[in-house]
Amino acid sequence: MSDHPGSSYPEGAELESNTRHRHRLGRAFKLSFLVSLMIAVIALLTLLFQVINTSFGLVALENEVQPASLVAEVGRDGDLVDLPKEDLVALLQGRISNNVGRRLEREQRFYPDRLVFETEAKYAELCGSSEPVAGCTAPARDQAGVYQLVVERIVQPTVLQTWTLFDSILNRDEIEQEAVTEYPQAQLAFRSWLNGRFLVSPQSPDPEVAGVRTAILGSLWIVAITLLFSFPVGVGAAVYLEEYAGDTRLNRLIQTNINNLAGVPSIIYGMLGLAIFVRALEGFSSGAVFGLTDAGGTANGRTVIAAGLTLGLLILPIIIINSQEAVRAVPRSLRLAGMALGSTKWQTIRSHVLPNALPGILTGTILAMSRALGETAPLVVVGASTFITTDPNGPFAKFTALPIQIFQWTTRPQDEFRNIAAAAILVLLVMLLTLNAAAVILRNRYARRT
Repeated sequence: MSDHPGSSYPEGAELESNTRHRHRLGRAFKLSFLVSLMIAVIALLTLLFQVINTSFGLVALENEVQPASLVAEVGRDGDLVDLPKEDLVALLQGRISNNVGRRLEREQRFYPDRLVFETEAKYAELCGSSEPVAGCTAPARDQAGVYQLVVERIVQPTVLQTWTLFDSILNRDEIEQEAVTEYPQAQLAFRSWLNGRFLVSPQSPDPEVAGVRTAILGSLWIVAITLLFSFPVGVGAAVYLEEYAGDTRLNRLIQTNINNLAGVPSIIYGMLGLAIFVRALEGFSSGAVFGLTDAGGTANGRTVIAAGLTLGLLILPIIIINSQEAVRAVPRSLRLAGMALGSTKWQTIRSHVLPNALPGILTGTILAMSRALGETAPLVVVGASTFITTDPNGPFAKFTALPIQIFQWTTRPQDEFRNIAAAAILVLLVMLLTLNAAAVILRNRYARRT
């Protein structure tokens, strides 16, 4: 021990033993932190592996009509995909009803010489004549679009069985033998469920032709409305609480409630959105007060804007808390320097506090928007459609979203729906990473400026 009276600092053997003990303790904590990191990485890699493993793989396909017979029918050689558009249209005209043809034309024209509206009178009204008028046309389907129609309406491929990517690579010989034995008329092919057609096709009860276009557009609309509502309100509330609000009992109560609201289950916000935006404000959320609801349209408030405002309430406490932390981290000396030069309080906040706090505010907003993009429960309560083929064209339209689409597909018994659900998960992850990357770039740009 030390010779100084009252000193308790160890020396000699006691100091050496104490040092070894502290080093062992430090190594133990370092190892525990490393184990925590490894568990998190393994969990993420397992998730990605499972999704990718289900999104690709071999499938056994059986066609209702063989493509080779269709090629021979029009007197051509080669593959069906190489036929010119005129031959593909001829195949469609000979094998689908007039009603189906009219509906397909209303969606997008594929006949080369005419355009059928809902009625001939409607055509005459729009074009000024009951006969075909030059220039009065709709965008025609290209050869690839007509080929896709031929596949969907005539060839009608049916998936008999699917295999995962891992099995398709390691056990291909066994799968080929099984396919020959169990499905002698089927064709074994490698399938990527995530492809260009999947991204641009609407939802369908047939997993072969189902896509996520409607769900992607719905998610983008919801995220845009959520951000426009929650970001300015959340940042404004944080600035007031940090810069203007005094230390009173009322303000402490407000702060406590904001902290508590950040941990409220999301379905509670869904019930709140149902009561306020869907029912109490039905005229506003349906667009009726603006005269935007057409006859026979959606007028019950279960629209994009109701979903966006509900998710805005969900992430509002998160944005407020993170923005408060960012504003609080700005050194007080900047505020004092600004006011010492004659700036008002607001001028100081606008010119010094907010620019320095903006990187932290954007970080909190990134986390909040990531949560909003993946939420399902509030959208189910508010009234998201589980099956819809119409793209949302405004804030007062019916909608679905990618999480809802994924949930709906995973509940279906067919294996193919699980494959397209995994592909939709990849689309959702890419959207999430893209939005986050854009926000990170914006945050870093403001950080460099400050």
